[in-house]
Amino acid sequence: MKLAQVTEGFAVSPQLRPEELQQLAQGGYTTVICNRPDGEDPDQPTVEAMRSAAEAAGIAFHHIPVSGGTFPPAAIRAFAQVRKGAEGKVLAYCRTGTRSITLDALANTEQLTTDERIGRAKMAGYDLAAMRDKLTQ
Repeated sequence: MKLAQVTEGFAVSPQLRPEELQQLAQGGYTTVICNRPDGEDPDQPTVEAMRSAAEAAGIAFHHIPVSGGTFPPAAIRAFAQVRKGAEGKVLAYCRTGTRSITLDALANTEQLTTDERIGRAKMAGYDLAAMRDKLTQ
């Protein structure tokens, strides 16, 4: 499991496996957000398998799928709502973590400047500089 710590209470990662969710719970994570549509890759665990494993580990599970480089306003709002309402540490994942860090930057729950959001993503290992125009809207 490869986590990219964005803040003390938020991280992103590439695809998780159901058996890793108990370890997340032991690390203090209370909420997981899946940003992948079901069936994106043939070896990807299903959303239901991930939800079941999360619930068994005592972790709240949210499915906010995005694909094709498109970030619909409804997905951004849903992501922001989960982030704001979560009690404890949140982990968002997708195939590589890029969609998840991008949704976090677009949701901007902490009201950061564009440069701060791009910088925070870069420190976590993700380059969002090409998204500058979308982040300033």
